[in-house]
Amino acid sequence: MIKAIVFDLNGVFLQSDYLTKRIEEKYSIPSDESLTVLKESLKDTRLNPEVRIFEYWVDLFKKYNIEVTEDEFLSFWFSGESLVNKFIFLSKKLREKGLSVYIFSNNFKERTEYYRKNFKEIFENVDNAFFSWEIGYVKSDSKAYTNLLSMIKVKPDEIIYFDDSEENIQIAKSLGIRAYLYKDFDSTNKVLVENKIEV
Repeated sequence: MIKAIVFDLNGVFLQSDYLTKRIEEKYSIPSDESLTVLKESLKDTRLNPEVRIFEYWVDLFKKYNIEVTEDEFLSFWFSGESLVNKFIFLSKKLREKGLSVYIFSNNFKERTEYYRKNFKEIFENVDNAFFSWEIGYVKSDSKAYTNLLSMIKVKPDEIIYFDDSEENIQIAKSLGIRAYLYKDFDSTNKVLVENKIEV
């Protein structure tokens, strides 16, 4: 029996244009250069809350003679994201049916803090939200999933998990979790119906 639904956060509850595209439009920095910095910065900060992510961007901005503060850049980055209200409604309905709903995200400290302050309705409508920098695992590590199961006290076949990363889905499936690649809201509902959950 399904007891919990677990969602990725970005690309599901929150949508935005690609950061690299937005940086190119605002600062005229080529996307391939910002993508390199983005990947490196996320790799380190997702597991280390002591490291400020802006430190990775300073040299790139200097290269293009752009003066921008940490607050300005992070505000530009995070404010480009918007809430998908359909998922707030869905989460409410799932919980009304007695299911637990969780967020499972690879996010870093500064972004998480922004979300908790500016998108309170997400956290008010889920049972808990787990972030890599807080739990000590990223979703490319199978221990992230075994740790999740332990924290929410369910067996692998008692949860449905949605993520927009094929790699994450395959790792979760290898542990017996009912994992599905997230596509859009309608396909999410279809998966729930297929698992005898109608909202």
